Amino acid sequence: MNRLRPFTGTYTALVTPFRRGAVAFDELRRLVEQQIKGGIDGLVPVGTTGESPTVSHEEHLEIIRGTIDAARGRVPVIAGTGSNSTREAIDMTKAADAAGADGFLLVAPYYNRPTQEGLFRHFSEIAETTAKPIVLYSIPGRCGVEISVGVIERLRARYPHVAHIKEAGGSVDRVDQILQALGDSVTVLSGDDSLTLPFMAVGARGVISVVSNLLPREVSRMVEHALAGDYARARKLHRRLYPVFKHMFIESNPSPIKFAMAQAGLIGSEDVRSPLVPLSPASRQTVRSTLAAFRR
Repeated sequence: MNRLRPFTGTYTALVTPFRRGAVAFDELRRLVEQQIKGGIDGLVPVGTTGESPTVSHEEHLEIIRGTIDAARGRVPVIAGTGSNSTREAIDMTKAADAAGADGFLLVAPYYNRPTQEGLFRHFSEIAETTAKPIVLYSIPGRCGVEISVGVIERLRARYPHVAHIKEAGGSVDRVDQILQALGDSVTVLSGDDSLTLPFMAVGARGVISVVSNLLPREVSRMVEHALAGDYARARKLHRRLYPVFKHMFIESNPSPIKFAMAQAGLIGSEDVRSPLVPLSPASRQTVRSTLAAFRR
């Protein structure tokens, strides 16, 4: 694949299936097949939805390799390789690069809350280690720090392959600020399913989606309509999907989506790793009711 191929459309933030506490690689392979048949444009293993904080480093890399092997070059694989340790992020990015990943999702360092200069240096050091596309991931609600528009501009000016951002700050205004400053030189992808269409209305080019784990065809079609400028059809799908978008985050991600996928027979278990827990009884009922209404 073209190393600098733009990432647009629907990219699925893959769950990591577990069986009796271990990664279920056979289920991961089946999930990749289901996703590709469902029409998604790419795969993002071992992000937050893939439970990157609780898989071991060895498992992390094996999940990336397993996804790349199962995809067989049919769609791009953007490997989650971010960390709050710059050295760790560099090591994982190099390993994923060697494994054949098409790009890398790099979250802002969490917990240690670096300054904007610290963010610039962190991403710069990683960018020096690869020529493949880097997707910056700004999610201040989880990380405690936002990647500023100024830092994105500085990185974009120095590194041609830092040309994407997954924006999960919950603000259409923020997306507009990024695109006002950088124009077509940067591709914004929504990091919130429910905000995908509003973000695309001001210039975002797709989504890294949680819900497409369960409904790849429907999410993909909504994004395809928006990219084609057919907002009437996109809006119709958005409104149908909206309750699902909201209730897949009724508790901490990925517990709701794993429950829904297990109920649908897409994965064999809803297991998540501690400190995450399975859905509460009340949330289970809400998710069941939402999906039943969606399918009517």
